[in-house]
Amino acid sequence: MADMPYRRRVVDDELDELFPQLPAILLDGARGVGKTETASRRVRTVLDLSLPAQRDLIRSGPDDVLATADRPVLVDEWQHVPAVWDAVKRAVDRDRTGGQFLLAGSAPTVGSPTHSGAGRITTLRMRPMTLPERGTTEPSVSLASLLRGDRPPLSGTTRQGLADLTDLLLHSGLPGLQDLTGRALRGSLAGYLDRLVERDVPGEGGRRIRTPSTLRSWLRAYAAATSTDASWESLRDAATSGIADKPARTTTTGYVQALEDLRVLDELEAWTPTADRLSRLTRSAKHHLADPALAARLLGADRAQLLRDDVEQPPAPRDGAFLGALFESFAALHVRVFAQAAEARTSHLRTRGGRQEVDVIVERDDGAVVAIEVKLSGTVDDRDVRHLHWLREQVGDRLLDAVVINTGPGAYRRDDGIGVVPLALLGP
Repeated sequence: MADMPYRRRVVDDELDELFPQLPAILLDGARGVGKTETASRRVRTVLDLSLPAQRDLIRSGPDDVLATADRPVLVDEWQHVPAVWDAVKRAVDRDRTGGQFLLAGSAPTVGSPTHSGAGRITTLRMRPMTLPERGTTEPSVSLASLLRGDRPPLSGTTRQGLADLTDLLLHSGLPGLQDLTGRALRGSLAGYLDRLVERDVPGEGGRRIRTPSTLRSWLRAYAAATSTDASWESLRDAATSGIADKPARTTTTGYVQALEDLRVLDELEAWTPTADRLSRLTRSAKHHLADPALAARLLGADRAQLLRDDVEQPPAPRDGAFLGALFESFAALHVRVFAQAAEARTSHLRTRGGRQEVDVIVERDDGAVVAIEVKLSGTVDDRDVRHLHWLREQVGDRLLDAVVINTGPGAYRRDDGIGVVPLALLGP
């Protein structure tokens, strides 16, 4: 890893803009997404709290350690010593000069012993690498340009079709796996999941997970429910298949919360606009894992099985092929990374009963939106855009643009103004 060239990330541009002015920034994300590598390139001192000696040093007096450290300082795996969070806040209260502290780990959750850090520590979410970050594509369509609302012409071509995108999806966006192939890649993904279940989660936040096998069953249930808003009852039934006495919600809360704390679950919240005509929307989040490659690995799905739609999995309320669900999750990952860089929020839209759905809504602060559908197809027809037209009728000029992300060879605009953008051509 030390000899691998650094791959610049989208979040690097955000840090270039923010860190010189903000005293403390948390890079929040799942294990292995590259938080430490990105942050360490910007600091003079690294405090690695995964190391016992460093933890003991911080515990002996976090305020004194931070006061004497050569800044900028990276506090890596800060959650191992929660007191350091409040020590950073106190240091910022004394001196609000920009560029002092970077923290890497997960943001504090409700009920944690730390305070929120609001106004002192700014959070940036870091996700697995997108295709442009991996260097496998050359984008020709910018999400930021779509958010400006001028409906730019769309152009560009790609040779990456369905089979290529399936390979890229299965390869994972975790930086440390980029040079692996075949058995080494599959083994590394399996080892990542093993570590989550058997080592990371049992100690997270001081909780003890008694049965890692049950936790893995919940992960598999979430994997099977990728890109759906399956209910808790559906997820529980899938996770406890074959068990007659189903556990109560209170019994399973610890498992789900632990996975959320570690950011291995990356739910896409439901859109909640204020327009009265859109009041009958579901409030349920769509389920995504941090990386769709993890969902595929949990279900033992390889390239051939996905392409012929022959994947054994727990039952899930989903229409269509599992590869379609994974591709939607893959596209949503890209949109979320690019939207954050453009200071926009992401969500999904689904009416009660599911008559209308839009896979991703990208929303500016003023409430204007870009609507995105994701289709596992190289072509787009009128049926594929009907929900985008419906949304245009509901929100009018608030709809800045509408596009379909697909697996086709080129970007263009249809006669009705709807954009068609191959995932391989989408960029920030």
